[in-house]
Amino acid sequence: MAPASPHSTPRVLFITPELHPLIKTGGLGDVSAALPRALRELNVDVRVLIPGYPSVLAGLRDEQTIAQFAAQPPFPAARLLSSNSPASVPIFIVDCPALYQRDGSPYVDARGRDWPDNAVRFGLLSKIGAILASDASPLSWRPEIAHCNDWQSGLVPAYLHFHPGEKAVSLMTIHNLAFQGFYPPDTVAQLGLPLRSFGINGVEYFGGLSFLKAGLYYSDHITTVSPTYAREIQTAPLGFGMEGLLAARCAHISGIVNGIDTAEWNPSSDRALVRNYAAASLSVKAANKMALQRRMGLAVAPHIPLFGAVSRFTYQKGYDLLLQIATRLTDLPAQLIVLGSGDPALEQELTSIARQHPGKVSVRVGFDEKLAHLIEAGADSFLMPSRFEPCGLNQMYSQRYGTPPVVHATGGLLDTVVDCTPATLADGSASGFLFTDMTASSFLDAILRVRAAYQDKPVWRSLMHNGMMKDFSWRASAAGYRNVYLSLLT
Repeated sequence: MAPASPHSTPRVLFITPELHPLIKTGGLGDVSAALPRALRELNVDVRVLIPGYPSVLAGLRDEQTIAQFAAQPPFPAARLLSSNSPASVPIFIVDCPALYQRDGSPYVDARGRDWPDNAVRFGLLSKIGAILASDASPLSWRPEIAHCNDWQSGLVPAYLHFHPGEKAVSLMTIHNLAFQGFYPPDTVAQLGLPLRSFGINGVEYFGGLSFLKAGLYYSDHITTVSPTYAREIQTAPLGFGMEGLLAARCAHISGIVNGIDTAEWNPSSDRALVRNYAAASLSVKAANKMALQRRMGLAVAPHIPLFGAVSRFTYQKGYDLLLQIATRLTDLPAQLIVLGSGDPALEQELTSIARQHPGKVSVRVGFDEKLAHLIEAGADSFLMPSRFEPCGLNQMYSQRYGTPPVVHATGGLLDTVVDCTPATLADGSASGFLFTDMTASSFLDAILRVRAAYQDKPVWRSLMHNGMMKDFSWRASAAGYRNVYLSLLT
């Protein structure tokens, strides 16, 4: 282990497959941009390691080659580049064209199929992360902590565990336990892990290699992105087969709620909005609703509640429930706007409902960052019926924009949204609506509560105001991670 910083400035290598705005497929890209920036403001010397995808290399400025790694089958030769992120955080980039220079997303090709060499692609990311976090590093800067994120960096703790020399301690953050990086058993030897690692007390998972299990088993500490999710994953079904391991390691698990980028998500300065507003000028929000209705082809109806949703269209996100209640929702009356993509069947069913209810339902398949911001501002309420949600970001965006969310009481949704009840309205904490049973009827009941509150203008104004007064900045989250770092180094 590298010696601890005597002046309490932990040195951290933050290893991630995504970094907004260079590369992003979901919330992990946002977290990987915002958390390191907030950590540096708290005197943490953090540097980010990411793969050199085409968009990453295209977005670099003044990059330098700082190390070369010779080919070591199955890993091709690679360069290590150094640059700064758009947020001025130092970044290291694994430049390996044979593995990363290709069209499609970081994980799948244009047809949505996993890249067949993903084990090698993210095995290389993990291998180089472990080298940089050990005395084998070619760099003068040495981290004390290797902070790994999701399965793509899950082999870092395993490589470090079997490294015979000095090495950093490792921290594994679970952003979504459902994605585990599962590969055939012969991948263990292929990626250079010792065969003794392939067992229940190691990387083996249902007869194969799991990158994520490797990280969870060999890391010195585990964090998840909300306290409730940290508890949920220690039991079935949200443990996804790893609940036994996680329950056994419960003393080494912490839950820290993510923050949001309060500069990018700020209704008083957001350039994607028609009119900016704040908690003291809530009446201005209506202009964004009108603009959103017009843009999405809905009837301009200021007194009808407008529900918004921005998400991947998946079973996890509860969009099957949204399909079941969509027609009932329009009969309230209410309007619905949905933005996102995912399961082709869900895409087709959602667009079909929009065709059946012109002027009431609008669905945009794909992603549009500016439209996502306008939906948060222009909708009256935001829908997140996720079956499970490790943390979630949109429910925090919604509250910041005075758009009370409707959420399933799970994970980070339960940790960040306070249900609207007479008691919480009285104490000023009410900020949204929770439903507990993962059923269409329970979801609809919550929406009916939204409609009742919406018709009571003082209540609705209190809900909007309460949400906008919450502090969802990254500073509190970063302080939690800094405390974990320091505890690992003592």
